[in-house]
Amino acid sequence: MIKEYRTISEIVGPLMVVDKVENVCYDEMVEVRTQSGEIRQGRVLEINEDSAVVQLFERADGILMEKSSVRFLEKPQVLGVSLDMLGRIYDGMGKPIDEGPKVLPEKYMDINGVVINPVARDYPSEFIQTGISSIDGLNTMVRGQKLPVFSASGLPHKELAAQIARQAKVKGSEGNFAVVFAAIGITFEEAEYFIQDFRNTGALQRTVMFVNLADDPAIERLSTPRMALTMAEYLAFEKDMHVLVIMTDITNYCEALREVGAARREVPGRRGYPGYMYTDLANLYERAGKIKGRKGTITQIPVLTMPEDDKTHPIPDLTGYITEGQIILNRDLYRKKIWPPVDVLPSLSRLKDKGIGEGKTREDHADTMNQLFSAYAQGKKARELSAILGESSLSDTDKLYAKFADEFERKYIAQGFEINRSIEETLDIGWELLSMFPKSELKRIKEKYLKKYLPDSSNKQSLEEHPAKKEV
Repeated sequence: MIKEYRTISEIVGPLMVVDKVENVCYDEMVEVRTQSGEIRQGRVLEINEDSAVVQLFERADGILMEKSSVRFLEKPQVLGVSLDMLGRIYDGMGKPIDEGPKVLPEKYMDINGVVINPVARDYPSEFIQTGISSIDGLNTMVRGQKLPVFSASGLPHKELAAQIARQAKVKGSEGNFAVVFAAIGITFEEAEYFIQDFRNTGALQRTVMFVNLADDPAIERLSTPRMALTMAEYLAFEKDMHVLVIMTDITNYCEALREVGAARREVPGRRGYPGYMYTDLANLYERAGKIKGRKGTITQIPVLTMPEDDKTHPIPDLTGYITEGQIILNRDLYRKKIWPPVDVLPSLSRLKDKGIGEGKTREDHADTMNQLFSAYAQGKKARELSAILGESSLSDTDKLYAKFADEFERKYIAQGFEINRSIEETLDIGWELLSMFPKSELKRIKEKYLKKYLPDSSNKQSLEEHPAKKEV
């Protein structure tokens, strides 16, 4: 029989201390009955001898310590899961908020997940098409990868997240692909944007949404990504689906960690964040991956806003250590109306080489990717030199590279938030841009690919005949 305690001794923010408890376990679910009979949920956060610190999922307003009671439910926080949850919208605690019918769970799963044995992990190696050239062509994402988006205040990361959720697919497995979307600490306006976008485009039918609003309790923010990942594990490892998990905004999650840490009077770490934030983030990110013998996979795209555009801030810094690369959004590109403003040079997908090539994307992918990176880097350098010394100081080759950089941003990166490009279209646009150069400049591409894919007009055009030369 579950015992009821009337020994609440302290309430500080979202935390409650209950004395004289017996046989209480860490992470155990808690029910608090207020003096009015209202039930509020929580979980055990810490145990010290016969005292338990309870983390409330709802506000502590109106709880009178001497007139309220606490029951420890002897079970962890769980999520009832079912395939019928696809196409539905839930709050950060897993309660439906879309006015749809009640879903009968197939089973209940602990939201903290089960640690994947490293030996059981399989190496990510299959291409995921997002329909975005700057990602698919140059920073390719593969199934089972953790590839975060580093954004900043005012940049269009919500549009990018919605575009990826809408367009992403695994070639050949379209009917077996699902998206789990976790919105963490976002505004009501942003939540409406995502919901309406998914509904209008039909993407909601293959999506499970968990929405935690900015005015919801900070504690709920800590559960939201775990709810989403638990749903993803059910779809991937029990229903053999390929699942893409998009979590935005991880910065709000870390702010909630800091708020709870301050309420617990913990010794703060870097910039006031808890010293265990690295471990906490790793517990989330490492729930992505492939498992040997299982057909399903979990791929993660955590979206975070860098405070003050600072890449060395603890949140992007620790995220970069745990994940396999990053997609970085650039404010200068955004001002030039190049959308999505992905800065391809500092962006990185550490697993891209495993997901491209013949049978996955196309045989010429690796060579064209390297050539585009090289040409764009030289073009940006030439533009900077022109801004300092003037265009007359540039050689004919430098002018050609500077012109390429402008065209690359205009045609390759700036595709907008509505265009969905196949990987073949992305590669063809790359070849079209590379045709600006004489063959002698395309040193990173094998001769057989030049003959097969390079537009014929470029074979006849020498550097001396190029329009950049005639402008001098």
